[in-house]
Amino acid sequence: IGVIGPMTGAAATYGTAVANGAKIAADEINALGGVQLELLVQDDEHDAEKAINAYNTVMDEGAQFILGTVTTSPCIAVAAQAYEERVFMLTPSASSTEVTEGKDNVYQVCFTDPAQGSASAQYIAEHGLATKVAVFYQSDIDYSVGLYDAFAAQAEVRGLEIVEVQTFTAGSNTDFSTQINAIRDSGCELVFLPIYAAEASTFLTQAAGKLDGVTFFGCDGLDGIQTKVSDVSLIEGLMMLTPFSADAQDEATQSFVEK
Repeated sequence: IGVIGPMTGAAATYGTAVANGAKIAADEINALGGVQLELLVQDDEHDAEKAINAYNTVMDEGAQFILGTVTTSPCIAVAAQAYEERVFMLTPSASSTEVTEGKDNVYQVCFTDPAQGSASAQYIAEHGLATKVAVFYQSDIDYSVGLYDAFAAQAEVRGLEIVEVQTFTAGSNTDFSTQINAIRDSGCELVFLPIYAAEASTFLTQAAGKLDGVTFFGCDGLDGIQTKVSDVSLIEGLMMLTPFSADAQDEATQSFVEK
């Protein structure tokens, strides 16, 4: 099994989590006897071109199918090649609908971006978290754009007013002061953050003391943010939509968490 994802760099939280989870599953299956699984792990550094190189490497090493890739933009690139070469591919976390569209051998085990964006707006409205919402998203990655588009459409349906929209790109992800000031001046009650944890930690650090009383709400990209912030008080009250609850009491969850 070729496992492809960011094992280093800003998105390594996601790649290493997937690789560790895959190892737990492979060890459990191998312990049963019978079929034996070998994981061929490659780092794509959350980069589409490097993900293609990683794909070619694991295929040359004898991979029979692909687990990954972990993040969306690299996964879209690899999925196109895997489709052409008829290689079975299963991503646990790349959530754009473009990953699987028109590809009968590529599958997702995660919420799609439209589902996450829509569900976020629905939850905010149904629980009365806010009526005036600001959005801060990354305009040059499919994951963030897909979430924003779905959220904005559902917000209109649910009667949420988007009072401010601010963006950034990979080349401008270290200083968010201008965007934070605009969000502060908008009078919003909640900021929707459909972004990854590294950039969210930068935003929350720089927003400290400027957005008091404002709720922050994100999606599965915020997983692992507690490992990114220098002060965990910055994420007190942060809300996020995620498919996994580590404190669930069922046996399967507790066994997984322990391992």
